[in-house]
Amino acid sequence: MRTLEDLRKDIDRVDEVLVRLLNERARVACEIGRLKKEQGIEVYQPEREKQVIAHVRGIAVEGPLGADAIARLFERIIDEARRLERRVIHGEAQWPADGSSPHPNP
Repeated sequence: MRTLEDLRKDIDRVDEVLVRLLNERARVACEIGRLKKEQGIEVYQPEREKQVIAHVRGIAVEGPLGADAIARLFERIIDEARRLERRVIHGEAQWPADGSSPHPNP
């Protein structure tokens, strides 16, 4: 039987993967922000956000978290992505070519 400590180590490993994946998603969001700035497109795209939520709700049937819980998590993820896009568009952050974290303009 696995111990509480074993299970917590499993959670820690999963959290590490989640953080890496969220940062990968954030890098893509920053690139999207850069393209939106170049093309004069608004950050807020409600139809696209609805598509993303519908997509992840559909995937939610694969695990113990229900579609509503997954939708709530992704609403927050989308909020943060939108915030990053705005920072890129308004020149508050630059995305280094080496893929490291964006940093505020000096």
